[in-house]
Amino acid sequence: MNTVNSAEPDTDTTFGDSEFVVVANRLPVDRDTTDSDSEWRTSPGGLVTAVAPVMKEHAGAWIGWTGVADVDFDPFTIDGMHLIPVTLTSTEVSRYYEGFSNATLWPLYHDVIVNPEYHRKWWEAYVHVNERFAQRVAEVAAEGATVWVHDYQLQLVPQMVRERRPDLAIGFFNHIPFPPFELFAQLPWRDQILKGLLGADLVGFQRPADAANFRRAVRGRLNYMTKGSTVAVPATDQLPAHIVRAEAFPISIDTPFLEELAKDPKIIERAKQIRQEVGNPKVVMLGVDRMDYTKGIRHRLKAFGELLAEHKLSVEDVVLIQIATPSRERLEQYKIIRHDVELAVGRINGEQEDVGSIAVYYLHHSYPRDEMTAFFLAADVMLVTALRDGMNLVAKEYVACRTEEDGVLVLSEFTGAAEQLRGAVMVNPHDIADLKAGILDAVHMDSKTQRRRMRQMRKKVASDTVSVWSKKFLTELESIRSSPETTFSGGSSAQEPDQEPSAPVIDPTSKASASTESSSSIAEAVPETAEPATMGPSDELDAAKASGVTPPVTPSTSGPNVPLGATAPADPTSPAESQANFSGSVPAGGQSASLSASGSSLSSEG
Repeated sequence: MNTVNSAEPDTDTTFGDSEFVVVANRLPVDRDTTDSDSEWRTSPGGLVTAVAPVMKEHAGAWIGWTGVADVDFDPFTIDGMHLIPVTLTSTEVSRYYEGFSNATLWPLYHDVIVNPEYHRKWWEAYVHVNERFAQRVAEVAAEGATVWVHDYQLQLVPQMVRERRPDLAIGFFNHIPFPPFELFAQLPWRDQILKGLLGADLVGFQRPADAANFRRAVRGRLNYMTKGSTVAVPATDQLPAHIVRAEAFPISIDTPFLEELAKDPKIIERAKQIRQEVGNPKVVMLGVDRMDYTKGIRHRLKAFGELLAEHKLSVEDVVLIQIATPSRERLEQYKIIRHDVELAVGRINGEQEDVGSIAVYYLHHSYPRDEMTAFFLAADVMLVTALRDGMNLVAKEYVACRTEEDGVLVLSEFTGAAEQLRGAVMVNPHDIADLKAGILDAVHMDSKTQRRRMRQMRKKVASDTVSVWSKKFLTELESIRSSPETTFSGGSSAQEPDQEPSAPVIDPTSKASASTESSSSIAEAVPETAEPATMGPSDELDAAKASGVTPPVTPSTSGPNVPLGATAPADPTSPAESQANFSGSVPAGGQSASLSASGSSLSSEG
């Protein structure tokens, strides 16, 4: 029995015309004020490349914000894509996007490199905006359509859509890391986020470790039963029980398109010009990042500066081009990182002895695809030193552009790309000595070794393209929807390393059994490791016992389950408590388990 479809939509439900719906914070366009004939221009990106053919084939629609606040736009079509704008007010941009999405979730999901801020007004805006997106999905999706929701700004949308349109197949893909449970547990609205994501049939992540972190959080906070990559979500008053699969789908790039650009004679000539403009050194190193504290730009500059000061590298032989694309410039942490980067660049260049000697060419701009390809061709060494990154497609783009199989990629081990591009020089950017050693290895690597390593990485990006990624995800989603009862039985998925092999399998259609069985499963569980594939179940369990550590299991202590739109319990905090910023763990019992904005608690006012 297909438990997902066992609840028929309300007879008054009005279906839309779109068989395939993409939902993302932004539409794939930018407003063009320079062209009198066209108000919009397509903004190229991997996601557009991945889903545009599916949209055109299945009368699809893309729902998102235009990037312009306080202006209503009618739906429009561009390059064969039907786009449906969602309006955001200036206040919502400040609270939902700049606030909760990028000052709460972004730092929390990136290993708390900076402290997240928790404000109830931000959360309320996040809920309201997610509701608006979900309502648009319900209006435009055809009966039985496929809906693909993207990224951390819209984590509540899957459940909201399921409650409005249980007939839909819902997928969600998280483009950034999902944090370990111990960090995620800080979030006052952790249960609401988890339940929002579990409204999907398939939740995709960049790395197996991210998927494992999510499943562990589901067990620890909600007491839901998991086995392998699947989660049994019990029935509620609004919906029947259903199965969710949470696993890794590493995103990739449009390799054929980039290779074609890299062979363009005009772009090749431009690459030669770039080398001339920086003095034709023996080695050109390149960094391409958004101006973001997660990208490790400061660490990269520190390592390069020390190598110059120690005379292990010379500015006559090696220069660094650092492209830092402007990003979220109204946020304080982004003002700080720009200040620090520009200070470091000035210091390094100021320490050079000769007039006109420039060690770091710093460019605070965004560039079109053709120009970026020329930079990739001009660079002998690519530096990707992110402190934490879901994937980092720049690393893959550099590899795709190296059609002559030369060049060296220096890659942080804390990127998702590190699990795929094994031919890179791996570094720990937190360890400046290790980073310096990696840079020296790259600068002095012989051509034979370069070709061997680059050939290995190019083979990977040639086989794992963004089109392959999207097809794999959507095929898996269709498989889950067509036979959900077989997915929880284990199928081809391996037993999770943090569960006993003999863990009982429950009937996900039974609400009572889901409650009792999940409790016993949680009590027996051993937390997942950062590398879930490296140990078998017995190995990991033995390791935990040998260490003498009993893994903590946090039972769900959230308040009563309040349906969307209902009134949640009163805020238990005192006026003094409600003004505080919570940077540590949140006390148990302090929040509603619903997605309702009125149920937010244990947070500070904005």
